[in-house]
Amino acid sequence: MHLRTRLKHLALTGAALAVVTASLPGAAAADSGGRERHPSDRGLSAVIRYTEYGIPHIVAEDYADLGFGTGWAQAADQVCVLADGFLTVNGERSRYFGPDAAPDGSLSSATTNLSSDLYFRGVKDAGTVEDLLETPAPAGPSRDVKELMRGWAAGYNAWLRKNRVTDPACAKADWVRPVTALDVARRGFAVSVLGGQGRAVDGITAARPPAATPGAAASAARSGADPEAPDPARTAEAARELFAPENATMGSNAVAFSGTTTANGRGLLLGNPHYPWQGGRRFWQSQQTIPGELNVSGASLLGTPVVNIGFNDKVAWSHTVATGVPLDLHQLALVPGDPTAYLVDGKPERMTPREVTVGIKDGTPVTRTQWWTRYGPVVGGLGAQLPLPWTATTAYALNDPNAANLRGSDTALGFAKARSARDIADALRRTQGLPWVNTIAADSAGHSLFTQSQVLPRITDELAARCSTPLGRATYPASGVAVLDGSRSDCAPGSDPDAVQPGVFGPSRMPVLRDAPYVENSNDSAWLANADRPLTGYERIFGTVATPRSLRTRGGVEDVAALADRGRLTVADLQRQQFANRAPAGDLVAADAAKACASALPEDAEVCRVIGAWDRTVNTDSRGALLFDRFWRRFTAAVKPADQWTVPFSAADPVRTPHTLNTGLPEFAKALAGAAAELRAAGIALDAPLGAHQFVVRNGERIPVSGGTEALGVWNKAEPVWNAAAGGYAEVAHGTSHVQAVGWDGSRCPVARTLLSYSQSSNPASPHYSDQTRLYAGERWVTSRFCEKDILRSPALRVVVVRG
Repeated sequence: MHLRTRLKHLALTGAALAVVTASLPGAAAADSGGRERHPSDRGLSAVIRYTEYGIPHIVAEDYADLGFGTGWAQAADQVCVLADGFLTVNGERSRYFGPDAAPDGSLSSATTNLSSDLYFRGVKDAGTVEDLLETPAPAGPSRDVKELMRGWAAGYNAWLRKNRVTDPACAKADWVRPVTALDVARRGFAVSVLGGQGRAVDGITAARPPAATPGAAASAARSGADPEAPDPARTAEAARELFAPENATMGSNAVAFSGTTTANGRGLLLGNPHYPWQGGRRFWQSQQTIPGELNVSGASLLGTPVVNIGFNDKVAWSHTVATGVPLDLHQLALVPGDPTAYLVDGKPERMTPREVTVGIKDGTPVTRTQWWTRYGPVVGGLGAQLPLPWTATTAYALNDPNAANLRGSDTALGFAKARSARDIADALRRTQGLPWVNTIAADSAGHSLFTQSQVLPRITDELAARCSTPLGRATYPASGVAVLDGSRSDCAPGSDPDAVQPGVFGPSRMPVLRDAPYVENSNDSAWLANADRPLTGYERIFGTVATPRSLRTRGGVEDVAALADRGRLTVADLQRQQFANRAPAGDLVAADAAKACASALPEDAEVCRVIGAWDRTVNTDSRGALLFDRFWRRFTAAVKPADQWTVPFSAADPVRTPHTLNTGLPEFAKALAGAAAELRAAGIALDAPLGAHQFVVRNGERIPVSGGTEALGVWNKAEPVWNAAAGGYAEVAHGTSHVQAVGWDGSRCPVARTLLSYSQSSNPASPHYSDQTRLYAGERWVTSRFCEKDILRSPALRVVVVRG
């Protein structure tokens, strides 16, 4: 049935019906998603119905039209952030902003614009994304995804052509310009490699062969040691810290409850991703509908033409950042006297130089050479804290299998069309597109699912034991980062028969838990997805087993297990869990701290009184929360985790151990005194309510926010930015972002509540710049309008027909 005919059946009021149905085109002609040209929007069209808080419900006839409407609507809300990201993936930041400034970190770890440009320009020059687009599905993206990307670029361009940019971040900027479908794909590639090449951009672009020193290689070979080789113990600790979830700028909580725990026997899902509040890694809400094909609501990462986290009338899903390490290193034995050649099975292979040139604002273009091997690029380190020096005898190459993965949008489309949790698992099996997240799902039939279905290099524990270098024997058990002997071809990652690309694990090797009463993840490994049914038997690269869990995991498991035991759960219970704002660190520590405080600080009874009276929550009216927060940050920074407690971790009791604060340490008194002095110096009362000093400012309005830092273990995570001169925590860097609480009641409409903490638009002139931020501050929710009858009843309904 033609979409025009379908929409005649919608219960629109007369005027809106005439506008919508009279404007819809026929099906758009197919076109390649990978052409380096500005895509024509001729014939493309969509209907966008806006409801409360600027949430668009996009209706289209096919995937190109759906992409068109999505690109248009994203541009309307986020044009400056999007345009900035397209500069990034085209390697043009230095040309407009100078080489030394820093990107926002949303699309790579690059610390300067020049480093970012050298990497992304190298990707562009090599035709990497073009090759992936030409790879047939399922290893490459499907035709539907290519059509979405084509349409998205056309919609973005059409919005630019027909609207004036009012956001002061880029109004009248000459770097805001049309994009291509290939640009959209390049942005998707950047997201895919965030955990691999994207983590090592500085190391890739700065890697240089050592200056030739006569006899250096021979001397090192005779001595049997390289004096510049990284120390295994220090490197292992640096790798552990680099990949530790508590140090990440992204995280999440998610829990799915099966029908055995709910009031009506249907599933429930609460998704609570923790992502940056500014920049290009924000979420954006929408509903996407192609009648008879898909109907999905949720959140998309900016620049993405699909819903990444969401729900439909039968199933809901969320993601949490996983502990699987999506890269490995190969230690190269260099040919004596030639640091750009290496040995494999005794035979020399030359590295491939890639010369990259980047334009510079008010300066001469910069040209650098990157060096590539059969394993991937040579890297000089994984960040400043983990150097991997390129010496006369040794270099390190990075293997990132997600550099061959442009399938994430196909996975998302599979989820959008799923009718059950089993369909979610099947979509993961078919597409294998998720680079760095777990998936948690629930469905209307009462099923639950947890799976760590990531694209990971196929590093088995057996391979690591057989092929690790001395450095790898330290880093792999500590962090999951394998350092393999690159001089042996039999040490390359193997392949599984059910994997869609070589060198990665197949779906049958992934940790999976089905139909448990609850499945929960807070960025620890899969082990305690359900504390009563622990998952084991997976390889170390996926994560650890029988090791201490974060306080956020411990608190989350305690909370959701108690909810499951209580039973008869509803969506309202999920909403209460999101804003319970319990601080597990407070429950473990505050009483002991208050008791020991009198002897630690005999001259300062007020500190002891405030800590003892604190209610152990991080609500905006909680008094003492700020003092405890500043104390706990100091204490945990000064004391190793194993030394913080007198009762150590036990794998037999992983949720309740370790416990009992070690108040006898001198750091305890120092941390208490330091926190109190810090607040007083800033003019902040020790018992001030948290919201008075933890807030964001939007258009001059000071909006208090609840939540707490990772170290406190709070479900409703907030990583605020301390600014004593501004009165405390005056901004949130990352934390709770797009939240969804979803269930079903037997009707055709899911029971869903959502919340986008930082609101839909980055434009201060938009009415949707801070409206949901105020909701978040008041712990209020948006009632999702999924079904037609609910969309059309919205008092804020605004119908827009967008056309090329």
